[in-house]
Amino acid sequence: MFLSLALIIVLSISLFAIFDKLNLPGLLAFIITGIILGPFVLDLISEDILNISADLRKIALVVILIRAGLSLDINDLKAVGRPAIMLSFLPAIFEIILIGVLAPLLFNITSIEGFILGSVIAAVSPAVIVPRMIALIEKKLGTEHKIPQLILASSSIDDIFVIVIFTIFLQIYETNSFEVGQLFLLPVSLILGILSGLFIGVLLVYLFKKIHLRDTLKVMILFSISFLFIVLEDYLPISGLLAIITLGITVLALYPVLANRLTSKFSKIWVIAEMMLFVLIGAAVDITLFTTIGLLAIVLVLSGLVFRMFGVIISITRTKFDFKEKTFICFSYIPKATVQAAIGAIPLSLGIPGGELILAISVLSIFLTAPIGAILIDQTAHNLLHKNRDN
Repeated sequence: MFLSLALIIVLSISLFAIFDKLNLPGLLAFIITGIILGPFVLDLISEDILNISADLRKIALVVILIRAGLSLDINDLKAVGRPAIMLSFLPAIFEIILIGVLAPLLFNITSIEGFILGSVIAAVSPAVIVPRMIALIEKKLGTEHKIPQLILASSSIDDIFVIVIFTIFLQIYETNSFEVGQLFLLPVSLILGILSGLFIGVLLVYLFKKIHLRDTLKVMILFSISFLFIVLEDYLPISGLLAIITLGITVLALYPVLANRLTSKFSKIWVIAEMMLFVLIGAAVDITLFTTIGLLAIVLVLSGLVFRMFGVIISITRTKFDFKEKTFICFSYIPKATVQAAIGAIPLSLGIPGGELILAISVLSIFLTAPIGAILIDQTAHNLLHKNRDN
């Protein structure tokens, strides 16, 4: 195991430095590291690590959700209003429907497998978006109209919405049936997630103000509670992911000084969490599949992306945003990575016949959209967003 970890770190850092010079997202370097060291190429990653890869990916997802929550000001969300709500659901719905219908026509999979694939691909990437939106907020770019806050909030909820839909499709596949009651699981799980995160957040802020603890211990407490939220998803109709974000939002609203300090702590943790997340998803990919699905998979991913843009445009029509700002919002909804890495391998692990295909297309979507989205966000922000000089 230690040799595997050493190789992962050394190769990841080396490739990251190269990609950074090329202004490409470092997560691509991590995926390539996983592919090279993984079982389908050099086979240098220990079985002990691969056996717990699903849990390690989930831990990484928890880190990014806590960071997102600690950076979301509820007042900014109120100010944005309707567009934030529509962006949280509509683009993903457009993309899921398109891929769910088109995938069975292009590949030898069933309709339900097509919709499972759609729900995997449809989410935008917190790993790409969150740090960039936080940076824009700090630079006060686009903050007059709350654009970074809008994207940060709606993309985070988009991820949760997609994961819940993914779970419902898996249930339909496993039971070979659909019950109307399953539709009510979505609003119920979202509401319970919000209420749970709010309650625990208020309780923690009260305790943190009464009892002096080092910030490191507070980070550990937030981790433990977040893990409990994830576990509760197996027993209750609750969105543990939304509960985690709500917990972070509550801490920021009631104790902003602490939230800022904890954000810094979690940013450091994310460095290693991001590396392990994308290395492990790369290790799970059988690259030989790309030779057989390549062109058709690219057509599928790009078609879904076009439909997603229709959803984004509809969501931000009749708003105060000008053409440049709307263009930037569209660019920000391109990158995919984190959710695809976190759930892309689940259908394969469950023995779903199209599992390998779903994973391969998930990884392909990361390679296609993450660098394009990241580059567009980084290179156009100063030209498309207005500098807020009032704050």
